[in-house]
Amino acid sequence: MKGGDLLTIGDLAERTGLSVSAIRFYEDRGLVRPSRNAGGQRRFLRADIRRLSFVLVAQEFGFSIAEIAEQLKRLPEGRAPTKADWTRISREFRSHLDQRIARMTALRDKLDSCIGCGCLSLKSCQLYNAGDAAANKGRGPRYLLGDRPDLKASDT
Repeated sequence: MKGGDLLTIGDLAERTGLSVSAIRFYEDRGLVRPSRNAGGQRRFLRADIRRLSFVLVAQEFGFSIAEIAEQLKRLPEGRAPTKADWTRISREFRSHLDQRIARMTALRDKLDSCIGCGCLSLKSCQLYNAGDAAANKGRGPRYLLGDRPDLKASDT
């Protein structure tokens, strides 16, 4: 690859709006893989502008660095990704986003019914968790996230 086709870390920072330290962080996580010149300085492909832009957008949508890294592993090394490459990743992210949207919509709708209720009906409250009974279902507000309480005969 010609030297003119490669970017310094400073050039990449200027083009993406990221700090140099952020780019190094993403490099440490395997999201970009620069080459090194004879003096040991990092050199990035122009395609890394798009990779890092994708990282920023994916993080805005709530994807973790690990999830983003997993998707970026599907892109080719040493060449700019094609439209087909990005389309494959886009489909996967779309599916995850659709699931998140559905969960967020359900959560919003459940919260609407809670606001102002004063918890006068603890048997049906999705935040109430007497004795931490939901602990065996996982972390977080399990009933609000869709899990159902294990009802005892005395609760029915």
